[in-house]
Amino acid sequence: MEKLKKLEVRYIELEGLLSSPEVLSDREKSNKLAKELSDIKEPVALYREHKRILKEMLDLESMAAEKHDQEFLDLAKKELGELKLKQQAIEEKIREAFIEKDKDAGRDIIMEVRQGTGGDEAGLFAADLYRMYTKYASNKGWSVELMSAAQNESGGFKEVSFSVKGKDAYSRLKFESGVHRVQRVPTTEAQGRIHTSTATVAVLVEPEEVDLVIEPADLRIDTYRSSGPGGQHMQKTDSAVRITHIPTGVVVACQDERSQLKNKNKAMRILRAKLLDAKREAESKRLSRERKSQIGSGDRSEKIRTYNFPDRRVTDHRINFTTHQLESVLEGEFDELSDALIKAEKEERQKDRE
Repeated sequence: MEKLKKLEVRYIELEGLLSSPEVLSDREKSNKLAKELSDIKEPVALYREHKRILKEMLDLESMAAEKHDQEFLDLAKKELGELKLKQQAIEEKIREAFIEKDKDAGRDIIMEVRQGTGGDEAGLFAADLYRMYTKYASNKGWSVELMSAAQNESGGFKEVSFSVKGKDAYSRLKFESGVHRVQRVPTTEAQGRIHTSTATVAVLVEPEEVDLVIEPADLRIDTYRSSGPGGQHMQKTDSAVRITHIPTGVVVACQDERSQLKNKNKAMRILRAKLLDAKREAESKRLSRERKSQIGSGDRSEKIRTYNFPDRRVTDHRINFTTHQLESVLEGEFDELSDALIKAEKEERQKDRE
């Protein structure tokens, strides 16, 4: 309660700061303070509700002590019982609000989808997943920026990287890392046989400056002619960029922009995200206890979900969750899936605390 009291004081202070001309004129500072206000809004609202209920209970007890009419005392006793239940429910919500949250909640992300086994059909499945995620982002009001893409001959993706920015984007999409499997009849299959193909998804946190320092001497930057559209739009300059991080051997290439500088900036964003991810993966392996509350192992080689077209079924193998709304899921309507995963993670965290 003492912590909540301090949060309420800070909440009031932030409200004042955000209405001051000095802060309003500084967009970066205004956004930072607005995010802080948003982060503490829920616990402060719960604290205020708790105080209101407590005051009602004290007032009722005081009135009951002054009057001795049996009918009134019975009503007061009933109302006190109801208020007590409300108070307990609020206190439980307060405890949940203070459960340690994911340190990356609220961060922007970069997603990478790669075709796996299955040839061209795997590339088409990778394209389906990319479309699913962009539709989901659109439904949520998040912004998506294509970072890089390499298509195969069938029009699918060998790999595609894109950033997602918006409230709760990381919290809802972090579970997508792993191997996704599709079972369906390819359009090129004359016999109508069901094929199994895979695509791999990686969800990377966009690093902030304090997260990672990359020495310029550790980078090799090459430029080359982009394989863009032909005709009047044919690339006449070496605008594509390939960046190699020499110590780790991580290579990132971008060619989608016509500007070499824009391609370089995008490639650097992807590289930073990959290096931070590798750094955290190494730390997580050293401290295996950190994986207790994760859904699944988090290993990219782990098969996490199957999309079965004949049965119109989507199954998440980590939590044994199945829905028969395949078409809706591929149209970006998979809150049902992410809600189930979030609930499962919360239950795991609760078990760890106990």
